[in-house]
Amino acid sequence: MSLKEKSKNFLLKHWLKIAGVAVGVLGGYLYYYYVGCVSGTCPITSNPYRMMIYGALIGYLLFDIFSKDGSSKKKQENVTPNE
Repeated sequence: MSLKEKSKNFLLKHWLKIAGVAVGVLGGYLYYYYVGCVSGTCPITSNPYRMMIYGALIGYLLFDIFSKDGSSKKKQENVTPNE
């Protein structure tokens, strides 16, 4: 399998998480720009890079909720039907 095929498979598998990170980075920057911290003493919101990283983490976690995962399949496999 070539690198191009591997990267295509990776993007198809994880597109929702990547989109979550991108939306989170944008949201973090917008929060810094419009809300932010005027005095500069706020540890997260006074720095745009920290706020973008925080937003990326929140976006990843939020969008990860909606991604299909193999853990639900594993749970179903472990359950045995009553006979």
